[in-house]
Amino acid sequence: MTERLRLWLERAGAGYRLRDAATEQFVREDDPRIHVVPVAGVSYRMDDVQAEGFAPGRPLALVPEPDNEHDQNAIAIWDQERRVQAGYVPANVARTLRAGEWQAVSLREFAEEGRRGGLRVLLAPRDAWIGVPRS
Repeated sequence: MTERLRLWLERAGAGYRLRDAATEQFVREDDPRIHVVPVAGVSYRMDDVQAEGFAPGRPLALVPEPDNEHDQNAIAIWDQERRVQAGYVPANVARTLRAGEWQAVSLREFAEEGRRGGLRVLLAPRDAWIGVPRS
């Protein structure tokens, strides 16, 4: 049995970087246990993505869309309360995931002229522990 993944989010610029809570070593974004991905389709939801629910460190909801007319593997990314949608897990990653087995956290934001214009999210197994420092 493998040990449960324990990640600590450490403030870095306009977001967080990952640290292994057990070893205190940084976790690379290409670590095979996780996915760190840009949110696809943010440009179509620029007003919605300004919601505080997408700020770095906030948990997000992954919502499968099996009836999506463009991609039956589509997984939408919403704020935790499912009030507004930021976009989608990129298609090449979504087809390898089962949404119910993963959790998402907003990891980093990209801003222009004071407005959020892009997001990178951490996708980690549902049973992983993710520590987020309090503001």
